[in-house]
Amino acid sequence: MPYGALYAATKHAIEGYSESLDHELRTRGIRVSVIEPAYTKTQFDANLLEADSKLDEYRDVRAVLGKTLKEVMAAADEPSVVADAVLKAAIAVRPKVRYTAGGLASRLRWLRRFAPSSVLDAGIRKDLHLDTLIASPPPTLVLEK
Repeated sequence: MPYGALYAATKHAIEGYSESLDHELRTRGIRVSVIEPAYTKTQFDANLLEADSKLDEYRDVRAVLGKTLKEVMAAADEPSVVADAVLKAAIAVRPKVRYTAGGLASRLRWLRRFAPSSVLDAGIRKDLHLDTLIASPPPTLVLEK
């Protein structure tokens, strides 16, 4: 998720931790599975912390991305989709390490596996309208003698 680097980092950390823990506990008859949902209708945004100081350079980006995310969340999967994936993992005789939850999550997993990363990146940027944002040109560094 662009502009959500900290959130994305925590998700990647959970994946690595879960995969490692699965290897450690498997010899004890315990399996660890990662549930991979896409957008899910929750109260997620109610607990977001706003930055103490916001950079003006990102004002337009924040506005467009905020509007786009509201639209995406309006069409998001119901929490029951995630609950179904959790139940499937919990009752599996031979649980997998990863379970996708919902159609979008399944499509993303398929794209990550078979499509070049440039195709996935372009789709994300298009869906979130990131390339339509007008960015300020980078500052020019002038060195004087």
